[in-house]
Amino acid sequence: MKSAPAPLYKGQRPQSLENAHQGLPDAITMPQAVERALKFNPSLGAQESQSRSSEEGRKSARGAFGPKLGMSYTAVKQERTSSPSTTRPPELGTYSWGVEVSQPVFQGFRLLARYQKAALQADSDKAALRNAELAMTEQVQTYFLNYLRAEENVRSERDSLARLRDQLRITTAFFDVGLRPRLDVLQAEVNVSQAENLLIQAENNRDTSLAMLNTLLGLPATARAEYAGRLAHVPFNRTLEQCLETAYRQRPDLYMAARSVEIAGKDQRVVQSDYYPEVEAYYNITQTGNTPDLQRAGSSDRSSRGTTWEVGARATWNIFQWGTTYYADKQAGWLVSKMRYEEDNLKLTVGYEIKSKLLAVHEAQKRISVAEKGVEQAREAYNVALARYQEQVGTNFDVLDASARLTTAQASLTGAKADYLTALAQIYVAMGEFHPDLMQR
Repeated sequence: MKSAPAPLYKGQRPQSLENAHQGLPDAITMPQAVERALKFNPSLGAQESQSRSSEEGRKSARGAFGPKLGMSYTAVKQERTSSPSTTRPPELGTYSWGVEVSQPVFQGFRLLARYQKAALQADSDKAALRNAELAMTEQVQTYFLNYLRAEENVRSERDSLARLRDQLRITTAFFDVGLRPRLDVLQAEVNVSQAENLLIQAENNRDTSLAMLNTLLGLPATARAEYAGRLAHVPFNRTLEQCLETAYRQRPDLYMAARSVEIAGKDQRVVQSDYYPEVEAYYNITQTGNTPDLQRAGSSDRSSRGTTWEVGARATWNIFQWGTTYYADKQAGWLVSKMRYEEDNLKLTVGYEIKSKLLAVHEAQKRISVAEKGVEQAREAYNVALARYQEQVGTNFDVLDASARLTTAQASLTGAKADYLTALAQIYVAMGEFHPDLMQR
């Protein structure tokens, strides 16, 4: 049987987040952000606890195969009146202490099925932990890229604001000497105000992404963390067939789905165990007396002390239960079928997900080429419009329009680069691969 996918984080996660903000580097890179999220994010700690709990449950189910040792101590006081007079109970009562060792011999495969189910559940929860870690990796990378996108947009808006302020200064100077109408100055002032407003919005988007990154890394809201990176283009050359093969082989949720089918089968096996008899071997020894310390006291006709041992086997078999076991068996069988259908549906969903993510990668890759040409053309158009305006052969509107188009082109290029890397993060996770650094080839 294929082994469960191992968790990504190998160390011991801390029980609290008190020291999560300590040891922060001056500038956190994407791999460092992913590593800290895998270590400090509380949701992964909860998933890890579930995995460890299931492993202890497997060990508990294994212990059911061994013998059981039980002890009992009883104290009974009786009063009996009879005629004619017979032996009366001891005055101090009857006390007994017993020890029994029992060993299950055959439980209708119930113990084996329960252990196998617990082992499958432990494997499934281990795979669930890796699945959660992959999802956390994608989430951190997405918000990291959103932060870099927001930083680029802030830089672009600042450049736009600087260009518009320069245009306002030039227009005002032309107006002062009577070369331009007041309308041009008013238009320039309006555009400066709009640029300031867009800059404020861009800075707010950046700070929001920063706050979300801190949250994913287990950092408090007051933590001052710096994140460093760039929206670099890294080629992705895998074919659809290669991506699908990798996904079917590595995705933890597919492993979990297969284990779910097996777990449902073990549940049915537990139900079917009621068709069979249960056999148990045992050995017990019992000591009795008429005092709490199991000794003999009092007159001979009202005192007692003895030791009894017994070895044997017990067999029980519920032969007829009005169809209870039969219909429970059918119910469990339909649940097995349900799990198989869900596994097949997940495989189809994985195929669609891989293809859609790969198309998103190709789309963003094409957009980058188009956007780069757009930025180059928009920058040249702005320079031409500005030169024409300064030479009194162009209008103020031409300059403002060219500046706006340059800002839009820069935002499009930034968005295309960020979308490409985001799609790259998504397809890696869709294939079940761990890539903390998207910039690495």
